[in-house]
Amino acid sequence: MARFLVRRVLSIIPTMLVIITLSFFLIRLAPGGPFAREREIPPEILENILKSYNMDKPLFGQYLDYLGNVLTGDFGPSYRYRNRMVSDFITQGLPVSLSLGGIALVNAVFLGVLVGIVSALRQNKWQDYSAMSIAVVGISVPAFVIGPILQLVFALKLGWLPLGQWIGDKGIAAIVLPAATLSFYYFAVIARLSRASILEVLRSDYIRTARAKGLKESVVIAKHVLKGALLPVVTYLGPAFSGIIVGSVVVETIFAVPGVGRPFVQAAINRDYTLIMGEVIVYSVVLILANLVVDIVYGFLDPRISYK
Repeated sequence: MARFLVRRVLSIIPTMLVIITLSFFLIRLAPGGPFAREREIPPEILENILKSYNMDKPLFGQYLDYLGNVLTGDFGPSYRYRNRMVSDFITQGLPVSLSLGGIALVNAVFLGVLVGIVSALRQNKWQDYSAMSIAVVGISVPAFVIGPILQLVFALKLGWLPLGQWIGDKGIAAIVLPAATLSFYYFAVIARLSRASILEVLRSDYIRTARAKGLKESVVIAKHVLKGALLPVVTYLGPAFSGIIVGSVVVETIFAVPGVGRPFVQAAINRDYTLIMGEVIVYSVVLILANLVVDIVYGFLDPRISYK
């Protein structure tokens, strides 16, 4: 296991190098720029601006400078927000996005697995049909539709939860609606994955053997069925977590959550190169680490998997 972890951690270096390189040059090839305006900037002023941001150098020289700064943890200044460093946006917004995404993922996994178990054990009964109908709705209806509906019902009509706020005076109640909106799709996918996987495991020979030994049904489900049935769910958790963090852009906009999603969208619109690059690097690291954790958990769930 230790050798496997060392290899995986070392593999992050070339992976991130490729991501940074491709992102840097692809962004610069896009039309427009961070200093483009409706009115043309005088050449001498534009020259001074480019020089102050070291953008007067050849593109490859800019790349080497940026790569050297990233290695020291410096993502540079924002090109569109004066006196703001990219690291400021990340340090302020990333904990919020990670908190929202973590809560949403925990809810999705817990409820999705629970609903999948009930649906599989009550196959072709009303519990199964009801659960899968909800799952189809969760997969089909996008977050920008679910969010406003939840706001309308629970905030405006019933007044149970705050509308468009983030932890402040309303406390933990402000997390409920954005977390529910963000987790709905992933809950639906996990519920369907769990149901299909549990049904497959229930038909296995070793489950028949366990039942033939006289084990209680609860023991069979908890000890034998879930351990094998959760493998597809664990596989899905890596991209799901990164998807929740990246996909929180819509939810953060709807509920006015001060995460990293909205600055990322604005950076893309404004061609704020350094802010875009900083966000891409952060999202890439989150995805790589999430997949690493999934691989480790896989080994504990399936004894057939060995890391050598």
